[in-house]
Amino acid sequence: MPAPKKTARRSLLVTSAALLSVSLTTPAALAAPAPKTSPSATPPAKMSTVGGARLGQAGTQVNLASGVPVLPKDLTGRSWIVADAESGQVLAAHNAHWRLPPASTLKMLFADTLLPKFPSTEEHKVAATDLAGMGAGSSLVGIKENETYTVHDLWLGVFLRSGNDAVHVLSAMNQSVSQTVKDMNAHAQELQALDTHVVTPDGYDAPGQVSSAYDLTLFARSGLQKKDFREYCSTVRAKFPGETKKDKKGKSTRTSFEIQNTNRLLSGDYDISVYQGIAGVKNGNTTNAGATFTGVAERDGHVLLVTVMNPEHKDHNEVYRETAKLFDWGFQAVGKVQPVGELVPPRSAVPASGRSGSTPSAGQPGGAQGGGSSARPVASASVRSGSSGMGIALGIAGGVVVVLAAGAFLVNRRWPLPDLMRRRPRP
Repeated sequence: MPAPKKTARRSLLVTSAALLSVSLTTPAALAAPAPKTSPSATPPAKMSTVGGARLGQAGTQVNLASGVPVLPKDLTGRSWIVADAESGQVLAAHNAHWRLPPASTLKMLFADTLLPKFPSTEEHKVAATDLAGMGAGSSLVGIKENETYTVHDLWLGVFLRSGNDAVHVLSAMNQSVSQTVKDMNAHAQELQALDTHVVTPDGYDAPGQVSSAYDLTLFARSGLQKKDFREYCSTVRAKFPGETKKDKKGKSTRTSFEIQNTNRLLSGDYDISVYQGIAGVKNGNTTNAGATFTGVAERDGHVLLVTVMNPEHKDHNEVYRETAKLFDWGFQAVGKVQPVGELVPPRSAVPASGRSGSTPSAGQPGGAQGGGSSARPVASASVRSGSSGMGIALGIAGGVVVVLAAGAFLVNRRWPLPDLMRRRPRP
């Protein structure tokens, strides 16, 4: 049987050549895996324990007991947190310290860092270089070069339209984008937001840029101590300066156009209602981050902060639906549920004795929070008029106070809320 022997020998040679080819090409393929375009779907085994050991554990952390409502169903966010904005108690959390892309919620840190640097009435004429370096597809408010804007205008662009152009102009006023990134990273460290690494000041996707639900909540809590921050994040709609144009007679005129807040719990949408008591804070959405959101709301004398990052369900406005569910649960649970951790104070508010021999990354909260006779108001609850189509934040006796004295970080209620928002019943 000569022919079959030749055929078998030929087949063996072909198979050997194929195996040799695979053995030569496989190491190269293994050495250059396809780059990841999105974060892992599984939280890391070890996460930061800033604010308490349970906050570093994967999965949902909550102390359910008699009288405590059950957490809402269908929560698909990769990471979320519910916290009392005043006491700092974390009522419940899910992968709170998972380091994920933050999208435009990072603008809360940007605002908290830069707001004190420029008076709202300061004017700036925009140069072409101010708008350089923005990522493709960036959200824009519509800033034009060679036009002059007030700092107040620019911050409205940041908060209402999440304008990366406004962020870049303010960064240029702060010397440069790179300087602003350095300032933001330094401020994150001061706030003990150790999960955060800033690469772009606007939250645009960039390799290595991460934050966490815990850190975003710290940024919101810190920012809300500032009067201007509270005004901007609670503004529903405003007029924004347009482009200067000349008519046929050569006369220059500059009109304005209306911008509306993209926070759908604040402004509403065709498929979601305004949340009763909502007062901000910031939303975001990018390819890598998915939808992210941090909100603050008040009900029955309680002020809560909720952050949700990247819901698995991609339905329209899903991040707001899950946030609303967590707000509803939090307002039912506050005062009944035992906390699973705390929002730590800034480093500068922690007594030296509280810092010695311990570090936040090792799970030490780094200081106590609470009231005391030394509390004194340092920020008025009243704000300027003329920015919101639904009325401006209501000045409330007692106001929000922050005291960085005697080593304490004290937050006394109440947060100023837009009057019409507070009185509007939730449909």
